[in-house]
Amino acid sequence: RHSARCAAAAAAAAAAGTPSGAYRGVAGSVACRAVGSSDAPIAAQRPHRVTFGAVEGENRGELPMDPPLQRDDPWFWLRDDDRESEDVLSHLRAENAYTERETAHLSALREELYNEHISHLKETDVGPAYRHGPWFYYTRTVKGLSYKIHCRKPGAADAELRQPADDAVEQVILDENEVAQGKSQCIVDGVMLCPGHDILAYSVDFSGDETYTVVFKDLAAGTELSDRLEGVCGSVGWGGDSKTVYYRTEDDAKRPWKLWRHTLGESQDKDVCLFTETDELFNLNHGKTTGGRFLIADASSTETSELHAIDLEAGPEAQMVVVQPREFGLRYDLDHVGENFLVWTNKDEAVENKLMRVPVSSVLAGQGGQSSWTEVLPYDPTMHIEGVIAMADFVGIEGRQAGLTQIWVLDGSLDASSLLRLSFEEELYEVEIGTNREPGAKQLRIEYCSLTTPRTAMEYEPASGKMERVWRQEVPGLDPSKYECRRIFAEAADGESIPMSVVCLKGVLDAEGPRPCMLYGYGSYGICIDPGFDPHILPYLDRGMVYVLANIRGGGEMGRHWYEEQGKYLTKRNTFLDFVACAEHLIEEGITAPDRLAIEGRSAGGLLVGAVLNMRPDLFRVAVAGVPFVDVMNSMCDPSIPLTTGEWEEWGNPNEWKYFDYMLSYSPYDNVRELPYPDILITAGLFDPRVAYWEPAKWASKLRTNSTSPRAKVLLKMDLEVGHFSASDRYRYKKEKAFEQAVVLEKLGLAGAPAKA
Repeated sequence: RHSARCAAAAAAAAAAGTPSGAYRGVAGSVACRAVGSSDAPIAAQRPHRVTFGAVEGENRGELPMDPPLQRDDPWFWLRDDDRESEDVLSHLRAENAYTERETAHLSALREELYNEHISHLKETDVGPAYRHGPWFYYTRTVKGLSYKIHCRKPGAADAELRQPADDAVEQVILDENEVAQGKSQCIVDGVMLCPGHDILAYSVDFSGDETYTVVFKDLAAGTELSDRLEGVCGSVGWGGDSKTVYYRTEDDAKRPWKLWRHTLGESQDKDVCLFTETDELFNLNHGKTTGGRFLIADASSTETSELHAIDLEAGPEAQMVVVQPREFGLRYDLDHVGENFLVWTNKDEAVENKLMRVPVSSVLAGQGGQSSWTEVLPYDPTMHIEGVIAMADFVGIEGRQAGLTQIWVLDGSLDASSLLRLSFEEELYEVEIGTNREPGAKQLRIEYCSLTTPRTAMEYEPASGKMERVWRQEVPGLDPSKYECRRIFAEAADGESIPMSVVCLKGVLDAEGPRPCMLYGYGSYGICIDPGFDPHILPYLDRGMVYVLANIRGGGEMGRHWYEEQGKYLTKRNTFLDFVACAEHLIEEGITAPDRLAIEGRSAGGLLVGAVLNMRPDLFRVAVAGVPFVDVMNSMCDPSIPLTTGEWEEWGNPNEWKYFDYMLSYSPYDNVRELPYPDILITAGLFDPRVAYWEPAKWASKLRTNSTSPRAKVLLKMDLEVGHFSASDRYRYKKEKAFEQAVVLEKLGLAGAPAKA
């Protein structure tokens, strides 16, 4: 690592377009300060006060503090909603220049890691095919091309044929590489076929801001239709014919709130708005039931659901019918089979959900509310039901039990005694229901993987009990027998047992002395970090590192209660204390040591990283925080920021006395103070709509201002072309992973360690 003087910083800033003469932006955006052995960019501090509580003309929640409180935020000016301020952009370019200088000596290691990632990638490959109508659909990739190619082959009339014939002729229906030509970012979402399979609709976003344009393609002619839908949220849903399309749009805070019906051949300004969700706590989603008869509009908050059904068999003018009007705390979802809707719900305090049913006739008559629901399966608090797929002859259920994902199958008669949980050989694994587009199929497609087993498509046949593997991802150079997996437990501060999934080379845990280790966590929204396969961790494992997934509270690994009762609102600090307990356990057991322990988290996992660094900076050698949600107080008080109002039912609302002090106690940005922070790598995207770029930018400057570490660095890598999910180009994404891993390996003393064959 080399020293960088202010003169060098000024030269780099000038090369990036900053005015010469001083290392500053247009209005004094950057200052120099010695951090460790280098001069790092720190944004200038400018007086600004943020208001918490009642603000006239704004939705600040039900019980905002009045009179309101104010807090100082001298880096607030880094927020530019338009992403056009040269003052701000100059600072971000300076951050990138600094990070590039401080990591330039790792270029050879980055190239080595990138080549390892490519060595584990079958660049020309074909994904699993699935049956949909008269076709088999699949995607494939080609060496040297960055994006997927969507294809199909005709299926024989024999409905039992589960894969296309070897001599079936392929038709390319969409080449994402052609869509991406001339674009630095290309995200294609929701490639949807109309009921006649002759028109394709796809949504595309070229910036990463998650607002899409919908394009329609005539597959027979191979040409695009003149129809375009602009400003769309996500993918579209086809109606019962090949002319009607349903889609959503967002409000100014990027909250999905309107459902529209479009008719092909007409201009978008003639589209009909079917539903508007005015409650800012709620988001609007839509999807079809498995058999395709009903379009379901789902207006939901974190706590409450309200579903509306449209009978597509009744024609494009069919009216929406509410299933069960919203009732605070009641959540439900549904699928359709025969004369019934299957409903999985937390009704009657069934925290982990139970399975019920309601007649279709009752719903269509406007009498399908919870009083009409009857039990299918008795409530089992050890069985969390996450989703249900209703096939003609059986029902597939996915959920969790004993801390792992599970799949159950129920006979089409809905006899509770027929419920069967599928079993798998490995101790730790991840399994989910896959793509099942033919409700009359005799098999259930599932997807399986583990920490050492790549993604695998399997089909289970309930009638015979047979499980058959139909496809497995090929990972060149992977030898699963080299690795071992374990499940261990840490004891939290309140005595709760916190599971961890561990993977490493065989023999590593038997060796003497602490090992280099990566501890990964998330712990929010009930989202689970399961022991699935990720080829990107192989360079860590092959250099003797131990890789650990922490299943902390706030996630849903142990069931909904793990999140709902123990990891949100006024129990949120459990998330951070659990992660600290996991780190302490790994150290106490001799698996690792503070100078050999790295941590990582993304998005809300970045909040986790930021919070534990403030609590226990002494436990970690290096931290990686990807698109980190660290400015909790400022973001959650402002209803104009995307996701804010809906997440008042996740974190709480800091505009209210009930939550203000508690949220302030863990907000990473607000709790930065003079501490010996370890090395920190922060990655972010300028166009991120979920965690705005200014959060990590502000955090980096505050960390540098306060850190007392003489050598540790705070590095911010701000991608000026992407959003929340990093690069869409698969090769560029691997280069980004190589960059992050090179930093981690150097800090753990493994920069020169060769990968073990």
